[in-house]
This record gives sequence, structure tokens and C-alpha cells, in this order.
Amino acid sequence: MYTNIGMPPGVPQHHPQPPTSSQPNLFGNAFNSAGSGLIRGGLGAYGEKILGSSSEYVQSNISRYFSDPQYYFQVNDHYVKNKLKVVLFPFLHRGHWTRITEPVGGRLSYKPPIYDINAPDLYIPLMAFGTYVVLAGISLGLHGMFSPEALNWLFIKGLVGWFMQTALLKVTLLSLGSGEAPLLDIIANAGYTFAGLCLAVCGRMIWSYSYYFLMLWTCICMAVFLVKTMKRVLFAEVRSYDSSKHHYLLLFIALAQFPLFTWLGNITVNWLI
Repeated sequence: MYTNIGMPPGVPQHHPQPPTSSQPNLFGNAFNSAGSGLIRGGLGAYGEKILGSSSEYVQSNISRYFSDPQYYFQVNDHYVKNKLKVVLFPFLHRGHWTRITEPVGGRLSYKPPIYDINAPDLYIPLMAFGTYVVLAGISLGLHGMFSPEALNWLFIKGLVGWFMQTALLKVTLLSLGSGEAPLLDIIANAGYTFAGLCLAVCGRMIWSYSYYFLMLWTCICMAVFLVKTMKRVLFAEVRSYDSSKHHYLLLFIALAQFPLFTWLGNITVNWLI
């Protein structure tokens, strides 16, 4: 018998649930997608603008102050031979001291060293610096004073001398209101100091008395080379020209070569003297 009308006893009863609306909110989704698209697009454009301008600023400053390092190693045997003649015998250089320009990408750019004898390079300074350290070690060995520590101190002494020469040229340009010359240009011009030092140290090992003559000669030649080079840079970069101030500073650069060469040419165990 059934106790109630409907389902038999023991069978669970199912209560109907109210219907839910499954219709999507088309306007809300459209506004959300449009808003997110505008935000993403705006932020992307703004970020790209910031990153692009920052990248251009960094690249412009790198090219302005450091240039391209590969530029300074575009040399050949002909350039190295003629450049050493200019550095060691500047009185025999009959040509001009200005650098050659060429149009690149809609602007004027300097030709690399392989095409311009007046362009600075880093190949000769680095090779001359290494040769200076090797010759200094041989000189110490000939006098029975060689040791790895002494060679290490001579290496540091050469680096300090290179830094002092670079700082001298850079401070001179800054004092005249011309700090836009690429730093690698200044480092390269300062590094030619070791070409003359190698000649003087080599002459000292062959005949001790020739050292004094060669040292005096290389000092004068380096002074003339730097004065000619710096005068070219000053005329190209400085906006206001003050002849008296220019001449005094160029004379100071020339005179500073004598104590610097004397200090670097004194090959001893104590690098401070």
C-alpha cells in the first residue's frame, strides 16, 4: 500500500531548482575588452617610447664619448709604419694634421685609421705598451734585478703613466670648454707615449749613453706630436677661441712630457721613482 500519493516510500524526492540565466553580458565584456586593449596599447606605446628614447640617448652618448672600439683597430702595415714615423719624427710630416671625413648615414664621420694617417688607433699604443713592459723586464734581467714582482710593478707603473697622460689631455680639453672629444681618441693619443719609450729603453740596453739622447729626442717629438694633435682637436671642438689660453695650455702639455718620460724611462725595482 502507498502511504501517500506520489512516490513509494524509500525513494528520495527531487526538488526542482529555479532556472538560472545563462545569457552573457555582451556590453560588459565588450567594454572590458575594449578598456584592456586601450590600456595595453597605451602602456605598450608609452613603454616603447621610453625605451626607444633611452636606447637612442645611450647609443648617442656612447658614440659621442667612446666611439666604436673596432674603429681603432682598422689598421694595416702601411698605416703602422707611417704612423710611427709621424710619432717619432713629427718634423718630417709634411702633410696636414686634420682628419679626413666621409658621409655616412646622412652625416659626416671620420675615416678609419687604415685610410687616414691622422686618425688615432689603439693597436700601436697597446703593442707599444706591451713591448715597453717586456723591454723593462729584459733591462732588469741584464742588471740582475728581475723578479715577477718587479715586472708586475713596472706594469702598474706603465698603466699609471698612461692614465696620467690621458688625464692631462682630458683636463686640458675640459678647461677650454671642449669635453666632447671621444675618450678613446684621447686614450689612443696618450698611448703613443710608449712608442718613444720603447726606443729609449732599447737604446739604453745597447749603449747606456744613448739613452739620454734618445730620451730627449722622444720627449721633444712626443711634445710636438701632442701639440699638433691637440691643436687640431681644439680648433675642431672649441666654440670660443682664446689664443693666449690655448698657447699656454699647449705649452704646458709639451713641458709635462719631460718629467713623465723621465719617470717612465727610469727602469728600477721601485716603481715610484
